[in-house]
Amino acid sequence: MMNTAAVHIENLSFSYPGQAAPVFSGFNLKINEGERFGLFGPNGSGKTTLISLMTGLLPFRTGSIKLLGKEIKNYDRSVNKLFGFIPQDLSYYGELSAAENVAFFGALSGLHRQEIKTAAKKLFDVLGLTEAKDTPVQKLSGGMMRRVNLAIGVINNPKILFLDEPTVGVDVQTGFGIINYLKELNRSGTTLIYTSHQLSEAESLCDKIALIDEGKIIAQGDTASLQEKHGEKNLEGLFLNLTGKAYRN
Repeated sequence: MMNTAAVHIENLSFSYPGQAAPVFSGFNLKINEGERFGLFGPNGSGKTTLISLMTGLLPFRTGSIKLLGKEIKNYDRSVNKLFGFIPQDLSYYGELSAAENVAFFGALSGLHRQEIKTAAKKLFDVLGLTEAKDTPVQKLSGGMMRRVNLAIGVINNPKILFLDEPTVGVDVQTGFGIINYLKELNRSGTTLIYTSHQLSEAESLCDKIALIDEGKIIAQGDTASLQEKHGEKNLEGLFLNLTGKAYRN
């Protein structure tokens, strides 16, 4: 039985306006449903652009990107219900409380009031936000802000969750809690697509990876198998082996 593709990219080409060299040219990638998939690469490799394309934040003309069989190019509200996105930059309204933010973004994704109320209560309990749910987010600690960001990204119970540096700037306990929660989400059926420079964290989370450099996939597959193939003990060693140790801009 063939695995269903959570994400299927075919012959994608993309350039930023005014930029001569394309970021991607004839790019292909398939991520199966249920995977914990990591996208890694040096600065400027194209990974953040790729996430922006997959989530519809950047438009493209050439090629195809499908989420669970739905073409992103034909973007409509039904696509919003398929995925969640947790960006590196905190994305919420600081003057609103955690509860108000989650309610707003839940409604934006098409949830009804009772669905939001039920899902929010569970999320606040799991993420340790119950006592702070009515406090303006801008008055919360950095770790709590990250957890509010996470709650906003998963309020619609997405089938696919995109994560761009979801634990950047948090303490060890918060990072540990977020990663464990993401694993639990995956066990319940959510496909995780994750990018980060924190490779030790990535190693514990991702079972499949793709290394991207200059808009091309230079290695893809099972994390442990790739490390064994290239004689590396960890993901950091694999990353440096395949992308080099020279400084990147």
